[in-house]
Amino acid sequence: MGELVFEAVQEADGGYCAECLTENIFTQGDTWAELRTNVVDAAAAFFFDRSRPERIRIHLVKDEVLSFA
Repeated sequence: MGELVFEAVQEADGGYCAECLTENIFTQGDTWAELRTNVVDAAAAFFFDRSRPERIRIHLVKDEVLSFA
C-alpha cells in the first residue's frame, strides 16, 4: 500500500476529526497540528504488526453555505 487518505473536517467547536477512507482508522485533534500528529499515531497503531504505507494524505473538507437570494 502506497498511501493512506484521510478525510478531515473542522468541528463546530474548532477541533478537527479525521477518518481514513480505506481502513477503519479514526482520530481527532483540537488543532490542525495535533490532528496531524494523531493521524500518524493512529496509523502507526493500526499497522503495528504489518508493513506501513509510504505516505499519509489528509484532505480537509470545507463545507460552506452561501446566501444566493
